[in-house]
Amino acid sequence: MNILEKIIADKEIEVKLRKKLIPIEQLEESVLFDRETISLSNKLKNSPSGIIAEHKRRSPSKSVINQDLNVFDVAKGYEKAGVCGMSVLTDGKYFGGSLDDLLIARASCKLPLLRKEFIIDPYQIVEARAQGADVILLIAAILSKDEIKYYSELAQSLNLEVLLEVHNEKDLKKSLFDSITMIGVNNRNLKTFEVSLETSKELSSIIPDDFIKVSESGISNVESIKELQQYGFKGFLIGENFMKTSNAGESAKEFIEKLEK
Repeated sequence: MNILEKIIADKEIEVKLRKKLIPIEQLEESVLFDRETISLSNKLKNSPSGIIAEHKRRSPSKSVINQDLNVFDVAKGYEKAGVCGMSVLTDGKYFGGSLDDLLIARASCKLPLLRKEFIIDPYQIVEARAQGADVILLIAAILSKDEIKYYSELAQSLNLEVLLEVHNEKDLKKSLFDSITMIGVNNRNLKTFEVSLETSKELSSIIPDDFIKVSESGISNVESIKELQQYGFKGFLIGENFMKTSNAGESAKEFIEKLEK
């Protein structure tokens, strides 16, 4: 089993348990379930920087990134820095995140929030809505074409935007539905964890213009963003670069200032 297959196997067990603990009806009664969502795609369209800043404690490829920063401070700092949105890892076993992180981020800022998760069940989409997310991530590599269509339409019906993550042309071809607003190209190979910005560049020409292009992983300097902007990318997901410092918000602020010069 590669790391992705392990994550999915564990996720299936976890979701089964969560469904028993908190039924969907209970999620739908959540205080946040009917709140007005904030559009990440609109923010990206009108932003010179397009930064989606991430809260991530650890990852399978890098082990511990930062266990010391609390979500409240990170969310406040990112908002002050002027990022377009915040991505919150909610996977516990492999990334050290939780749904509580999403709730705390929601209480701390008015940024559009992306629930960064391995979504394999409609339940997780309802859960994202109930916990204050504005956007969900769907990963083409782990879903069938029918699942992508069904999950993205469910998200749309709940006023959640969808960032659909692709790694290659095959992923992209099964993912082009009207219910998806953003296509994210992950520069990290999920099987080997190697990173190359060439992945974004190569796929940029075959992503239709109806979708906002987002580049994910391996972006650590301003030059990379300026280069990717030439290929039509409007969004840039950056986590590790900010999270490995002692002040993620300040780090994001300095990065954006440099970018906008």
